[in-house]
Amino acid sequence: MEEVSLDLIKKYNVQGPRYTSYPTAVQFKETTESGRRKLLSYLEKHNRTAREISLYFHIPFCFSLCWYCGCTKVITRDRDRGDLYLDYLEREMDIISSLLHSDSKVIQIHFGGGTPTFLKPEQLLRLGEAIQSRFILTESTEFGVEIDPRRCSKEHIKALRDIGCNRASLGVQDTNEEVQKAIHRIQPFEQTLQVAEWLRQSGIDSMNCDLIYGLPRQTLDMFRQTMDDVLKLKPDRLAVYSYAHIPRLMPAQKLLNEDEMPGTDEKLAMLRLGISYFTENGYRFIGMDHFSREDEELAKAMDDGSLQRNFQGYSTHSGADLYAFGMSGISNVGDYYWQNNKQLDDYYEALNTQTLPVAKTLQLCKDDKIRKDAIMRIMCRMGLSFNEMEEKWGIVFEEYFSDSLQRLASLQNDGFVQITKNEIRITEQGRLFLRNIAMCFDRYLQAAKKDSSFSKTV
Repeated sequence: MEEVSLDLIKKYNVQGPRYTSYPTAVQFKETTESGRRKLLSYLEKHNRTAREISLYFHIPFCFSLCWYCGCTKVITRDRDRGDLYLDYLEREMDIISSLLHSDSKVIQIHFGGGTPTFLKPEQLLRLGEAIQSRFILTESTEFGVEIDPRRCSKEHIKALRDIGCNRASLGVQDTNEEVQKAIHRIQPFEQTLQVAEWLRQSGIDSMNCDLIYGLPRQTLDMFRQTMDDVLKLKPDRLAVYSYAHIPRLMPAQKLLNEDEMPGTDEKLAMLRLGISYFTENGYRFIGMDHFSREDEELAKAMDDGSLQRNFQGYSTHSGADLYAFGMSGISNVGDYYWQNNKQLDDYYEALNTQTLPVAKTLQLCKDDKIRKDAIMRIMCRMGLSFNEMEEKWGIVFEEYFSDSLQRLASLQNDGFVQITKNEIRITEQGRLFLRNIAMCFDRYLQAAKKDSSFSKTV
């Protein structure tokens, strides 16, 4: 990739959504009893035909607090709390499974958190059995789990393999001890290497590693060393995220020393280094923050149009109905998004009355669906065809998106977008600014002008 000047990167480094959904979660509304009944009625009608299903399970518990983390979590060392949580996950699964068509098949499962490996091996086995007894899995079901190498034993890996897990995502972030001290996450690289070896030995040989750049005390040389270390793990995929410092929304981040954070120029240099480093070492740049080996499913999905972006980032199998279980989980089925209660007691209380623990909902209008399609094509296909959009939605693209095309003019002038009579194409350099490009199509963002709920785009 040809280098982009720091001045241009700074120009577009503004606050904006990551577009794991459109509309974004900021637009979700508090649900009412009538709203919950409306959702259930929609799901009943939607599931009169068989569907492909994706299941997400949020395990919120963590043994300790990582100060950079923006996830919804519960800090505790009492692992027995996992048993009670599983009781409620099973209740929620009972409600959802009863709504599905009997021939619907699960093509994707993901355990996220928090820390899924907070659960004891026997608890993981119980969760796996609960899923298999309520849903139809296939031989090709993609089953991934996020793993904290500090909280993972060989017995955990065996349990995960026994319940069908075939993908693992290792949280690494940075391998330098000084950075780890600064973010309150001490994780010797030997620990990570050991878990990777256990995964390979067990037959779970598809592995992802998560890295973050822009952390306190992190330097360009340290980040390079982290990348060198991670290559020793031979991951199939990499997620390389920009640290989003939003302490107003994530109070734990107030514990970080802002004076120790790399400056804008150094952080952006890390981004450029990461892209060049991994592409030179055999990985393909996917979307805006993922890398994949050329023969891996994520790269194939980008080529065949099945790449999607959801609340876990980039993944395969676009079009599947996503049901999220556990506190704070966000589901997306047909025209609906809904989010579960974000407080554990509220989540339990709803299920005590055999009620779905829905806190917020959003039913997409036609404009939402049109704009969602445009934004996801940009984020996942690096462009869109006017003709395809017009045929699908019955619009005249240049009229419907006249304001969006005007907003794209600056990005086009700077060489990040190519606009012809029939298509928008993102250039290689434009990959760095996918969020900015997508923002041009976001009706809610334009209405709000500015929302401090979002992190910087680069």
